[in-house]
Amino acid sequence: MLDKSSASTEKPASLGVRLSDDDKAALAEARHHDPFAVLGPHQGVIRACIPGASGLEILSDGASIEAEDEGGGLFSARLPQGAPYRLRVRWPREGDGEVTHEFEDPYRFWPQLTDLDLHLFAQGRHFDLPLRFGSNVRTLDGVEGVLFAVWAPNARAVSVVGDFNSWDPRRHPMRLRLEAGVWELFIPGVPPGAIYKYAITGADGAKLPWKADPLAKAAECPPRTGSVVVAPHDHRWSDDAWIAERTARQAAKAPVSVYEVHVTSWLRTHDGEQQNWDNAIERLIPYVKEMGFTHIELMPVSEHPFGGSWGYQPLSLFAPTARLGSPDGFARFVDACHRNGIGVLVDWVPAHFPTDAHGMAQFDGTHLYEHQDPREGFHQDWSTLIYNVGRSEVKGFLIASALWWIKHFHVDGLRVDAVASMLYRDYSRKAGEWIPNVYGGRENFESVSFLQELNTVIRSTGDGAVMIAEESTAWPGVTNPVEDGGLGFHFKWNLGWMHDTLQFFERDPLYRQHHLRDITFGLIYAFSEKFVLCFSHDEVVHGKGSMLAKMPGDEWQKFANLRLCLAMMFMHPGKKLLFMGIEFGQETEWNVDVAFPWPHGDDRNRNGLRRMVADVNGLYRRHAGLHARDHTPDGFHWVVDNDTSNTVFAFERIDPSSGEVILVVANMTPVPREGYRVGVGEPGYWQEIFNSDSERYAGSNMGNGGGVSSEPVPLHHQAQSLHLTLPPLGLVAFRKADHQ
Repeated sequence: MLDKSSASTEKPASLGVRLSDDDKAALAEARHHDPFAVLGPHQGVIRACIPGASGLEILSDGASIEAEDEGGGLFSARLPQGAPYRLRVRWPREGDGEVTHEFEDPYRFWPQLTDLDLHLFAQGRHFDLPLRFGSNVRTLDGVEGVLFAVWAPNARAVSVVGDFNSWDPRRHPMRLRLEAGVWELFIPGVPPGAIYKYAITGADGAKLPWKADPLAKAAECPPRTGSVVVAPHDHRWSDDAWIAERTARQAAKAPVSVYEVHVTSWLRTHDGEQQNWDNAIERLIPYVKEMGFTHIELMPVSEHPFGGSWGYQPLSLFAPTARLGSPDGFARFVDACHRNGIGVLVDWVPAHFPTDAHGMAQFDGTHLYEHQDPREGFHQDWSTLIYNVGRSEVKGFLIASALWWIKHFHVDGLRVDAVASMLYRDYSRKAGEWIPNVYGGRENFESVSFLQELNTVIRSTGDGAVMIAEESTAWPGVTNPVEDGGLGFHFKWNLGWMHDTLQFFERDPLYRQHHLRDITFGLIYAFSEKFVLCFSHDEVVHGKGSMLAKMPGDEWQKFANLRLCLAMMFMHPGKKLLFMGIEFGQETEWNVDVAFPWPHGDDRNRNGLRRMVADVNGLYRRHAGLHARDHTPDGFHWVVDNDTSNTVFAFERIDPSSGEVILVVANMTPVPREGYRVGVGEPGYWQEIFNSDSERYAGSNMGNGGGVSSEPVPLHHQAQSLHLTLPPLGLVAFRKADHQ
């Protein structure tokens, strides 16, 4: 046991005499800026601040030394310098007598954060941040406890408050590491599961609302707002084989088909029974596997105070939401997905955060995480705050969060929300409501730099994890390499394709012949980025209606149109994403607060649609022609793109490596087209490998009897052609077979 005075650079108080009135008042009011200068061992005197105690003993070498009560909760006793000791405090018991409690003195321990920790943090390069900052279980000098560390450079004083100290900010004031503005304290005896916050005094002396830990690895279940100490992660992963194959499974040439899920809503039952990650293992994973999706994308699982935000207003970027159980439960879910051959993507939100008083807003009394000027720091659309990613510590905080989900929880990628709002300084702002960049333009160079560094770090350390941008504009080079001036994402949501496709399908088929460009325009830019085609949650909320409700016609036509629309997505270049409920034609908009509307077993239309999605998923995965060249123009060729008379499209999906060609023909009207000819490059028998109008999918079962042989009738610059029957509002796909 070392006496801190032998090496401390802090000026010791004049011990051996009573503390000054100023020191006493500062301790009593939880605003002392340097508690280690007056508490703990100094020059043979032990001093402790334990408000409410009736007495204190110093236990050392089998002896008990009664401490002097200095008033105001302060106690002191002489002890030979360097002698080991413990504290035994006596508390008055209601009624008569006292209760005692023995513990180690937090103020006898040396600082635990190293100079390298502080240097890397200040540089925004400490990517193991949650293992050093926040709350971490530690054993120091054989003593078990928790090391707390929090960034609050402009605070006058910071204390840890929790259920282990009666939420009394006088009990555990923290030490300031001035060089980085970080406060730390090791508190012996705090167990995993303890709930805590930080009591912060601002630079002006004002007491701030108690703050949750920005680096907490767990939080109380809302509406409670405390942070939770977690035990060291002990999940034994069983996904080594998956991780080894992850890069190949998520490459641009791989089949990637994503099922987007709000887990709490998907699991919600009519009786309101609370569900958790283990329920998701039992129910969600088998369903996704049966449906043939390669990945699950989870809407944000970071802890968030308002459930109605669906997770898109998070406050704990390192803590899985307690609504679904413990962090270990989330790890079990990811591991189980990998054992079943399913990747896990997580929505991640670095664009903004809510203004809740217990959160990061004015964390130390200043605009620490957010911009000070509301023209840069406030999102008018969402009434949220914008991270100041031009500040190294904030940038490093966000990158460390991204890595935490990938490295600690083994997630296979992050879909980065609202990237467009980060890239433009005038995003959703009128003239005069935004600040131009240094060149007078609208581009946000700080965000560009942050996103480039983020993606560079993930590419170099993420073991094949992917980064996916939700970017709603035509910002150039979103998926181009950083070294070529791009943002460095692996994939980008194709929101333009989504908008045009829905615009086309929402029209009465009678008028579609005049709007073929809605379908063809997307192929002009389809290979400018590595795109994910998405029908996401955003298309079935806020009065937009369900996907089924968007489709025109009677019930039969609505389902035929939706089958056709989804089949077109799976045949079109680009990776795929469907939001939950679309796969079976959910009738109403998605509502996070009601039970998920699963179709009845005898609902022919919805179960047929669901079978079709499962089958086309399998087709997409099996045939390289449908996925291997999703992002290069040599994987696609128009055959028919201007048939305004029949409103028919035909195109080829090609894998030059294997020579596989898939011919896709889509009839966009409810009128069957018999005897429709399409040119083909190879003579022989063309097997019909898919028909969205199949009776299996609740269609009319009109088709080509399993296939058709080519005929020497030149058409579409080809010597051969197929004489086809095109079902109403149907899509058929063919593959050249070796024999009939």
